[in-house]
Amino acid sequence: MEQSSSGRKKPNVLVTGTPGTGKTTASSFLAEATQLRHVKVGDLVRDKNLHDGWDEQFECHVINEDLVCDELEDMMEEGGNIVDYHGCDFFPERWFDRVVVLQTENSVLYDRLSKRGYTGAKLTNNIECEIFQVLLEEAKDSYPEDIVVALRSDTIDDINRNVATLTDWVRNWCPKPE
Repeated sequence: MEQSSSGRKKPNVLVTGTPGTGKTTASSFLAEATQLRHVKVGDLVRDKNLHDGWDEQFECHVINEDLVCDELEDMMEEGGNIVDYHGCDFFPERWFDRVVVLQTENSVLYDRLSKRGYTGAKLTNNIECEIFQVLLEEAKDSYPEDIVVALRSDTIDDINRNVATLTDWVRNWCPKPE
């Protein structure tokens, strides 16, 4: 049964993008500004063992998408969440009222990821994902086009502007009529 957002009193926002684009920073600031709950999917996967082991090549957990969706279902139906994750195509479409894809200039992204200790295939793969706009395409393929927005995230000024824009959007959000 498809449920519209009308049962929710507060919106759900997905903040996605290549690692290093500022998802957690923007989501934390947005949660503080709007009093919505910040859900870091990566932390949830690790803390609740919602994975199928470790990927040595990419040095990360292999997420179990079904377990993650089961874990989030009730919280998402309630509304008022900012979900922060680098993937987006496995979440149910009905969960989100806004999908934000953060994008960062390649040299800025390279510096951010290098500072995190990304090297080799992990670094190359993430830079290529950004060059080819993989996350934006994934979002556009997975959600209604009118809820997907791409926002530049190169500087702290960009992040502050994005948070202000999204805070206004949250404050003006109205549930869709049935």
